[in-house]
Amino acid sequence: MITNVEIIKPGLFTTIQDEGRFGFSKYGAPKSGAMDQVSFGFANLILGNPKNSACIEWTIQPPVLKFHDTTTIVLTGGETDAFLNDEKIEMYREIKVSKNDILKINFCRKGVYGYVGIKNGFLSEEVLHSRSFYKSITPRFRLAKNDKIPYQSTSDYTDHFSAISPPLFLENSDALEVYKGPEFDMLNDVQKSKVLDAVFTISNTINRMAIQLEEKIPNTLPSIITSPVLPGTIQLTPSGSLIVLMRDCQTTGGYPRVLQLTETAINQIAQKRMKEKCVFRLVEF
Repeated sequence: MITNVEIIKPGLFTTIQDEGRFGFSKYGAPKSGAMDQVSFGFANLILGNPKNSACIEWTIQPPVLKFHDTTTIVLTGGETDAFLNDEKIEMYREIKVSKNDILKINFCRKGVYGYVGIKNGFLSEEVLHSRSFYKSITPRFRLAKNDKIPYQSTSDYTDHFSAISPPLFLENSDALEVYKGPEFDMLNDVQKSKVLDAVFTISNTINRMAIQLEEKIPNTLPSIITSPVLPGTIQLTPSGSLIVLMRDCQTTGGYPRVLQLTETAINQIAQKRMKEKCVFRLVEF
């Protein structure tokens, strides 16, 4: 039976995300998808879901959810405490949910993004082969109070033990692996040294589109012809700021693409908060 989870409180920025929207970059449609694909993937793995099943993604301040029928859920991502009907529940473990149960989650202690996975996935609108929210593509770009998200109710539940634990990068992830970007060799030796040796700080300009770093690199490079960019592309702006593009980034850009994060590093930096540090470690092909 199709039923709903009701948004009692929406949290800071809560969306539905899956692996992302692929094959539509030529039309200017961002990939989107879960900011931390590892934690997202763990949610579906623990539940035995297809790997692209949609989850609720929340940002630092989580939502309060009411389930209108029985199901099984799991919580992954940023470290927090969670309660079902005021009884504490564990992360990274299947949780049985009954009709009218209320899920409350505390603010993140570590990390930025958390995930609520549900058996068989949330059944929000699918647009361009993805349920990932994105403004101007999906009917909603974030969840609001009283929204109802459909899911398939189920009473099947097996209390399997899960040996999965939070990703290590939630504990200590200062070093981010990167490849040289297409314009890396346009940098002079001093600029290359600063990009690869400096310790950078996450600024207060941080969202699903991009993360700006505080420290600046002396920059005299000209802008480039508008060229393709991806999540994890690091651009050097005329002012000398480094901007790390994230899951909702545009598909083209005109700033030099000096570095490209590995997929693991994208997940790592996604879970970093304002004023946390990072350094780049070059990976050769």
